[in-house]
Formats: sequence, structure tokens, C-alpha cells
Amino acid sequence: MTATHDLGTSPIADRDLATPDLLRSAFRRHAAGVSVITAQGTRPVGFTATSLTSVAAEPPLISFGIGTGSSSWPVIAEAGYIGVHVLGEHQQELAATFARSGADRFAPPTAWRTGPHGVPVLDGVLAWLVCRVVTRIPAGDHRIVLAEVVSGDPDGAGRPLLHHHGRFTGLRD
Repeated sequence: MTATHDLGTSPIADRDLATPDLLRSAFRRHAAGVSVITAQGTRPVGFTATSLTSVAAEPPLISFGIGTGSSSWPVIAEAGYIGVHVLGEHQQELAATFARSGADRFAPPTAWRTGPHGVPVLDGVLAWLVCRVVTRIPAGDHRIVLAEVVSGDPDGAGRPLLHHHGRFTGLRD
């Protein structure tokens, strides 16, 4: 038996049409790992990202999205190398600092050092990578940055920080 549906009278048609608010509302329900992306310009820049994705193992590629209105975008737009930091659940305040507009993100208490290729590397993270930017792909009011991993350290201790329903949280057993 084949079911047919008239979408014009279905409750589905009564749902919200595709809008920025619909997308935001749907993704508030999606739990995502929290990372901080950094780069070095005339000053270090960085921002909190929940769009970090492993793209390929050979060669090792990652991607993330960044808004072109972000204060970090002008440096990321020109950077040859970027830092990627996987945050632990103990780093909610660090995530909030790098998410806050106008914050001096690299001032104390943020602990960091200059890493390979001059990239700012944050201390105390679960893992960090330094990546060579391969390309920046236009995607609406954002750019998708594709980058190849060149070095890093995956040996930090702790459990991952997550972002869910507009707040930072940890895993529940």
C-alpha cells in the first residue's frame, strides 16, 4: 500500500518556512563540541567555534565556519596558518571569553604561547592542532575554512566541552 500526502493540508506545511530563526532554533537542539580557533595577525585573534569538522584523514583536513562580520575574520581571511583547540568541560569560562564580543581574549587569565608557524596555542586544552589554510569557501554570510593539519598535541586530560541549547555543558553519563 502506498501512502500519499497532500503537503498543502498537512501539519508539516504549517511549520516555519526556512528562516535564519528556524535554523538557529533547530541547531540549538544539536549538541556540538566546542573549540577555539586562533590566528596571528598584528595581534593574536581567536573565536569560539562549534562548527569544527574532521574532513579527511589522508591528507588530514579539518573545516570550520566563520562569519564575515566576526572581529577575527580579517586576520583569518589572510592567515596562512591557524590554531584549532578542542576545549574540555573545565574550560567553560575560556569558551565564553572567546565567544564574547569586545573581550581581550588573550589577556590573563587566558594562558597561551606562540606555537608552530607563529600560531597562538592555548594551554590546558584537550587537544590542539596547527593547520595550514588550504582555502576559504563563500557560504552566505560566512566562510568555510578548509585547512590541513601540520602539527599538534592530542594528549590533554579531561572530558569535552559541549554547546547545547545556548549554553556550555559537559557530557552526562
